Amino acid sequence: MAVKTDIEIARAASKRPIQEIGQKIGIPDQSLVPYGHDKAKVSEEFIKAQAGNKDGKLILVTAINPTPAGEGKTTTTVGLGDGLNAIGKKAMICIREASLGPCFGMKGGAAGGGYAQVVPMEDMNLHFTGDFHAITSAHNLLSAMIDNHIYWGNALEIDHRRVVWRRVLDMNDRALREITASLGGVSNGFPSSAGFDITVASEVMAILCLATDLDDLERRLGDIIVAYRRDRTPVFCRDIKADGAMAVLLKDAMQPNLVQTLENNPAFVHGGPFANIAHGCNSVIATKTALKLADYVVTEAGFGADLGAEKFLDIKCRKAEIAPSAVVLVATVRAMKMNGGVKKEDLNEENVDAVNSGCANLGRHIENLKKFGVPVVVAINHFTLDTDAEVAAVQAFVKTQGSEAVVCKHWAHGSEGTKDLAARVVEIIDEGGANYAPIYPDSMPLFEKIETIAKEIYRADEVLADKPVRDQLKAWEEAGYGNLPVCIAKTQYSFSTDPNLRGAPTGHSIPIREVRLSAGAGFIVAIAGAIMTMPGLPRTPAAEAIRLNDSGEIEGLF
Repeated sequence: MAVKTDIEIARAASKRPIQEIGQKIGIPDQSLVPYGHDKAKVSEEFIKAQAGNKDGKLILVTAINPTPAGEGKTTTTVGLGDGLNAIGKKAMICIREASLGPCFGMKGGAAGGGYAQVVPMEDMNLHFTGDFHAITSAHNLLSAMIDNHIYWGNALEIDHRRVVWRRVLDMNDRALREITASLGGVSNGFPSSAGFDITVASEVMAILCLATDLDDLERRLGDIIVAYRRDRTPVFCRDIKADGAMAVLLKDAMQPNLVQTLENNPAFVHGGPFANIAHGCNSVIATKTALKLADYVVTEAGFGADLGAEKFLDIKCRKAEIAPSAVVLVATVRAMKMNGGVKKEDLNEENVDAVNSGCANLGRHIENLKKFGVPVVVAINHFTLDTDAEVAAVQAFVKTQGSEAVVCKHWAHGSEGTKDLAARVVEIIDEGGANYAPIYPDSMPLFEKIETIAKEIYRADEVLADKPVRDQLKAWEEAGYGNLPVCIAKTQYSFSTDPNLRGAPTGHSIPIREVRLSAGAGFIVAIAGAIMTMPGLPRTPAAEAIRLNDSGEIEGLF
């Protein structure tokens, strides 16, 4: 019998009306704003009314460095949420929304897979409730108002050579990374160098994901630095008077989206920054609301633990004043073999030696997570061709690291395949071993924060940065931004800045080529190596296979 694809499984789902899903976690019908029958936003009034409720326990799901073999972090997040409900716990999940860039590029969607998915899968991976469009529009409204201000006399005395606010688009398009704008004569403004980032890298996205309510959102938008004058003094979004209109565009986007898993359990899907170029976590408002509504909340952080989990623990937890009670680290036997030097086309053959060799990457992540004072359990996302000997090798290795590994078969069996993991996670939480703390204090100088992450998490020997980068960091410290955390933009495929360097490399350097101040979001972005904040499409984009079939159904999404 042919194995069903993710989209076929999602299409056959027995979805319940979204009002029933809301009732499971105490959200009355009148507090939901439906977007069709199977998704809805949760009203701000309801969210504020939950402030006095006791918080549930937070579980972070992260992973090893991604490989072409696949890890299944979102799938495991969904499977664990379903597994917790299956063993009688009141649980829900919080994940990010999907960007159109990866959906039509190479990564695919962000709704899980197999029988551990969030639905409606097609909607989630396309336009969903319009949040990304609202973020794109708000961001580009500010761009237009900056240029318009300069055109009509420039009362703020902006140095148009020092406009730092780029435009955004929710699509991979390398041709827009660097452009020349305002050509065509006097009526079109002043010619200038400009460029686009992908929407998920927008500071507006980060602000929406870190803001606690609409008032905080508008304040943070006003704090965005958009340009500098000739005397190097900053010009803020509030000076352009764009913050109010931007908040209006984002009013509905600020509210979390409620959907359901294939097993009809509640899920918040909200926000979508990438972890390689942004802070890589779903929204604070969704996570904190979920903690008021459920006893256990399972959330994920993007890409490997060196990126998403580090940013979750050093940025999101610090800003939101939350802390995980346990961390689940996802790994696969196939990825261990690939880290051990096996080519993708040879992964179906048993190779215990390669598994043992590749486990160094897994061990590095376990060590790093424990530095934050959180207990770690490994979830082995099982594939059909994994052998007993290979699985045993991973489990034996993890035991030497002072942790344990639980085999999970949620892709094929849903919650039935994660009950063991769910039960063990609950036991770990009940043992009360978590003592979360970030790995650097607010008071540490900015460059030392970058060095701390590079040395403690990436295991680099040094950070390389030219004098202009170091001088810029010092200038921001003098301007009062020295207490901000840092968000390092780096390739997700390696602990180093070389995407081809797998395993657990040491003795490497982290070159910082640029730093950006996200004053509204509240962090410094340090761009390392060759990472781009506007990705390009691959040689064969996923878009080539996406189409409507004869029945009008979407094919090719994965």
